[in-house]
Formats: sequence, structure tokens, C-alpha cells
Amino acid sequence: MAEPAGRLRRRAVLAGAVIFPVGAAAGVLAGTSVLRPAQAGAAASAVHVATAQVVRTDLTNTVQVSGSLGYAGSYTIVAPQPGTGTYTALPSPGQMVRRGQRLYEVDGTPVVLFYGARPEWRALGLGVIDGPDIAQLDANLIALGYASPAWLTVSDTFTAATQTAIENWQAATGRTVTGTVQPGDVAYAPGPVRVGTVTASVGGVVQAGVTVLTGTSPVPVVGAALPVSQEYLVKSGDLVTVTLPDGTTTTPGVVASISSSVSSAGGGAASDGSSPAPGSPGSPGSSGGGSGNQSAVQMIVRLTHPAAAGNLDQAPVEVGITSAQASGVLAVPVNALVALAGGGYAVEVVQGSARHLVAVQTGLFTSTLVQVTGTGLSPGTAVEVPAQ
Repeated sequence: MAEPAGRLRRRAVLAGAVIFPVGAAAGVLAGTSVLRPAQAGAAASAVHVATAQVVRTDLTNTVQVSGSLGYAGSYTIVAPQPGTGTYTALPSPGQMVRRGQRLYEVDGTPVVLFYGARPEWRALGLGVIDGPDIAQLDANLIALGYASPAWLTVSDTFTAATQTAIENWQAATGRTVTGTVQPGDVAYAPGPVRVGTVTASVGGVVQAGVTVLTGTSPVPVVGAALPVSQEYLVKSGDLVTVTLPDGTTTTPGVVASISSSVSSAGGGAASDGSSPAPGSPGSPGSSGGGSGNQSAVQMIVRLTHPAAAGNLDQAPVEVGITSAQASGVLAVPVNALVALAGGGYAVEVVQGSARHLVAVQTGLFTSTLVQVTGTGLSPGTAVEVPAQ
């Protein structure tokens, strides 16, 4: 005997259905699971179903790029003194040193950190030839409180006010008061130094021009090799999401820069000859943004909340870049979709004990939800999904 037309239509729909491996979004399933009546024929099996609600929400798709969490900048501290002193104290890797603090020690006297781009290369005292290193010294003495802008003007000229400020610093720090700063009294770096590698050793003889230590700034950044094929997705200033090494903790970041130099994600230095940054091709912890020797550009991301990095250094992370988004759209769980035998998709709307198919047009897919439009669908509409 022929089956009723409605039952034939349902069989056709189920026969053409596509099974999606993704479960319903958390918090979407509602109501008690029910048992769908068996289809005609002894061989048909029962299917456990439940309901989910149509929601209005924002959907986002992201592309994941592998990178490495490190620190911005690369500083090298060299010894300007002749080889007559002995290192009596050195910092430890990971130690933070700020302006006015001891960076290392020679013959029991601290070599302190001052901020500036120019290295210390000559004695600075009355009668010295004008130069920007004097202005750099003035600025540090004011910043540390040994002078006031009211009586010390930052300039390239060594003045009596500069000498007074030096004497104040020397007296306050237990140095011999001379009014002159000698090479080796201070060391300059652009800002605070997070100590990386210490090359010198306690008890070793100081040798002019030899590296004492290397360091970075304390600013955590992520370096990632962004495949050229995905470069169009992101630009400087864009917001991204960084997934930390535990694989679950995420923190927001901002794209600080994207290099114009293209290199191979398989390794090697940048084409401009610069040293690899954290996460760049060839740097420790870098896994690149693709497989093989895919061409890539270097992307640097600054963390919105730097404290999220903790003490991690050269740690593997993932950078999530938004590739597509839709705001305020209707969505259902992906597994609510039913593929129609004649093409296209539908959802099965549940109204009490009644069910009927509503054809839908799909939009953006995410891992759990899909954007849909269809006649009569609104937030709260119940649709059928496989039971969990």
C-alpha cells in the first residue's frame, strides 16, 4: 500500500540529509529530548531529537596564525672601560632593571642604567665639547630628581648646572664627588631593560668593547609569520585575539606592524637582513603561518593587557585574525540544517506537537552556529536538532 504523501516527503528529506559533526552551541538546547516516531519499514531506526532556539547574535570567523610570545626590542650593553676592572656583580636573566638602578658592578662600584639612544663614549665634565650626549645626561639627572628643570636646561652644552646635578647624584649614591661622569659610570639603553643573556662572568676582567649582556624591553609582543595569502585580512591597528600556550586562555591584542619584507615561513632571515623578531621565520619558537616554505611577512602584535604574558618568553601562541563577521543576525545550530533532496537547506520548526519545514538561506558559518533567513523565523522559534 502506498505511503501518505507527507510521509514520502519526510523520507525524501531525511534521505538527502547531511550530517554535521558539530554540536549545538552551549545554552541553545531547550526542552526534553523526545523520540521521533520510526519511519515506515521495519529497517528504519529511531532518531533521538531535541529542540534549539533561533537566536539573534553576532557571528565571527577567525583565521589562526602561529606565533611566538617574546619581548620588544633588542639591546646590547658593552663595556666602555679599559681592561683593568673586575666584574663583581652581574644581573640574572629575566631581571628587570630601570633608570637609576644597578645594571652590573665593576670593582664594587655600580654601573647604573640611564635611558638614551647614544652610548657613553667619553668623559663628561666642564669644558667638554658640545654634543647630544650631554643633553641625554641632563634629561636623566632631571628624571631621577637630582636636578630641576627650573635651573637645569636640557642642552648639548655642559654647564655649571649640569655639574651640580652630577655632584648631587654622586653624593646621593655614595660615589666620589667629582662633577664628572666617566665612561663606565653609567650604561645607556632606550628604556627599561629585561635582562636576556649575560655574557660576562663574575670575577672576569672588564674588556672595552666586549658585550656584558643583552636584553629587551619589558613590553611583551607576539611575532608571527603571516602568510602572504592572508595578508589582506589584517592591517596595523586591527584587533586580534592571542591564545596562550595552555590552548584555552585568550587575551586581546593589537597589530602593531606588518613588515613589507617577504620571507619564507620555512626559515631564514628577513630579506632586509634584520635579525628575526619573536615568532618570525628562523626565530626560536616560530612555527610559521603555513606549511612548507610558504611566503610570509612578519606581523608584530602588542598585548592589550601585558600582564597576561606573565613570565613567558619565546612561548608558542596562536593569533586569531577576524576573516568574516556578521552582526545582529538570526542563527541556529549548524546541525539544525536539513539538506533538501532538491537542493538548498531547511530547518524543522517545532510548534507544540506539530512540526513543519521552513526553507532557509544560509549566510556565515561558525564552528557551532550558522546565519539563516527564512519565512516566519524569529528569535525564540524552536527548531529540531539531534539530541546530545
